[in-house]
Amino acid sequence: MHAASKPLRIVPRLFFDVIKVRIGASIVLCAMAGMAVTPGESLPPWKIVFLALVLFLSSSCAGAFNQYAERQLDAKMLRTRNRPFVTGAFQAGWFWPAGICLALAATVGAAAWILNAHVALYAFLGAFFYAIVYTVWLKQRSVWNIVIGGLAGSFAVLAGAAAISPMLAPAPIILAIVLFLWTPPHFWSLATLLHKDYADAGVPMLPVVIGDAATSRIILWHTIVLVLLSFLPLYFGLGYIYLAGAVIGGGYFVWKSVELVIDPGPKAARSNFLASFVQLGLLLGAAIVDGYVNL
Repeated sequence: MHAASKPLRIVPRLFFDVIKVRIGASIVLCAMAGMAVTPGESLPPWKIVFLALVLFLSSSCAGAFNQYAERQLDAKMLRTRNRPFVTGAFQAGWFWPAGICLALAATVGAAAWILNAHVALYAFLGAFFYAIVYTVWLKQRSVWNIVIGGLAGSFAVLAGAAAISPMLAPAPIILAIVLFLWTPPHFWSLATLLHKDYADAGVPMLPVVIGDAATSRIILWHTIVLVLLSFLPLYFGLGYIYLAGAVIGGGYFVWKSVELVIDPGPKAARSNFLASFVQLGLLLGAAIVDGYVNL
């Protein structure tokens, strides 16, 4: 059964699943944080909305391509076997990658025209690294898959910063590096929780390759480094609101990572996975609020 035969009320939900709305929302939040911590004249509200739309659409294109390209892999995993391309709700065909490429080209072109070429480049690179570098080249081939593929969030921060000034300031660059370091422990926690799923599908996530206990120690050190680095923007103009978000979110993430080292099993992995969201949300939210309070 394909989408045309589904009740109309179900079709939007299927599209929301395919384009990975939650990831798109996270990418927009990264871009807003990058914009907020960049010194310079604020964008008019309509351009801020347009920037958010550009990053959401580019992320959606990458998410849709990810589900299209991984439909056979998704069928092997309990977590993903109900996705539309697996169940047949959406029929795979050449028109999907063609439409995705056209949509991404239009989005990137509009970003270059309305904002600037730097924003367009970072939006494209974020989608490219997730769709091609992570999904096609690395995910099923290398334990480094999510490390390099995690650059998608970093490029979103840089896109937000470039909307204010193409000459990137230190604060957004540091924040982009923090995002780069955040992605591996976030996904490795999920991979620990779903160890059997990834192992059965033959995906070389770190816990599958070196075991949960060794992975938990790497997660802890990764988390400590990213939390310490997250304090550096304080030397480049951010204030107490950002400090509070970095301390509370970072402290919670480190605490849950320590618990994972003590008991590297599914329960602690789930807690650490959720803690990564808390840390990221508090850090980016505090960066946005602090950036605009200190205008």
